[in-house]
Amino acid sequence: MISHTGTGDLSTSLAMAHHGTGHVGRIGSSPAEEFARPTFAAGALLWRHSKSATGRAEGTEIEIALIHRPRYDDWTLPKGKVDPGENLPGTAVREIREETGFEARLGWLLGYVHYPVGSRTKVVYYWTAEAIGGKFEANEESDDLKWVAPNKAAKMLSYDIDRDVVEAGRAMLALGCDRRVLYIRHGKAHDRKGWGGDDDLRPLNKKGRRQSEMLTSAVEGYRPEAVFSAKPDRCVHTATPVAQDLGLTVEVEPELGDAGWSVSPDVALSAVARATADTPVSAVIAQGAVIPGVLARLAGQNGVEIEDLRCKKSSIWVLHFAGEELLGLDYLASPLPVK
Repeated sequence: MISHTGTGDLSTSLAMAHHGTGHVGRIGSSPAEEFARPTFAAGALLWRHSKSATGRAEGTEIEIALIHRPRYDDWTLPKGKVDPGENLPGTAVREIREETGFEARLGWLLGYVHYPVGSRTKVVYYWTAEAIGGKFEANEESDDLKWVAPNKAAKMLSYDIDRDVVEAGRAMLALGCDRRVLYIRHGKAHDRKGWGGDDDLRPLNKKGRRQSEMLTSAVEGYRPEAVFSAKPDRCVHTATPVAQDLGLTVEVEPELGDAGWSVSPDVALSAVARATADTPVSAVIAQGAVIPGVLARLAGQNGVEIEDLRCKKSSIWVLHFAGEELLGLDYLASPLPVK
């Protein structure tokens, strides 16, 4: 992760990605326990493909959005504090929109920077985010925005921390991800021991329904274009608010669930590949046996090392692919608000 004192562990993370062992980013279920009196924020390395003289985006070169804040007279990256009731991905998307006017699609989780502010610790999580529409208009937070090449961005930025974020994002974008899968475990359901009927009909409990509702803000920033679900009602009901928010239909495929895994790991793995192959970003809601099983096989096939393959209820694994190659993963342990 990015430290305010330098690149530190960040360099190790990026080196792992370049040497083929894969990037694995994480946000735990209780990040407030990891820092002394934290104040959380989120932001992004907002980027787009460089434009030609005719204004058309072309080639593989990128430009990065820097904003000028009149209050501080500095050049920085879009970011801001978490509002009450927000999760971190939701904050990142909102802050991008408010400070730059652009709609964006989240990509890699880059990590966090942290630094003291008075008696508290400011903790800012960053993503890469591709600008997909919008227009900048000066506002109270930012009175100017410039799209610049990464090398120029490093010279313009006012803080070394932001330069570290740019370098991290530039390295991850260079890996060439062209497809993402959000692999989500269903929300908390009624206890299996107290359920006498068909297990596929066991519903979400109150916490599970809240988790499914909060998933919409955690997932929408990635802008999935298809939503798939395993057969159990608890999976379908977890997927439904996300699909409705995005104007999509939940596509139910039994082999995406534990049922497919129990037949054969190859059956489950093939079901995920078949469902998501032709979609730039898709969401798959499944169960607690099949998800870690499929991830372990994918990681092993692609030389990605995952030290902790946990899969909490309503957690999101973001899988980054280049073609069929798994480049790395990000784990978001909970969609619930950051405290």
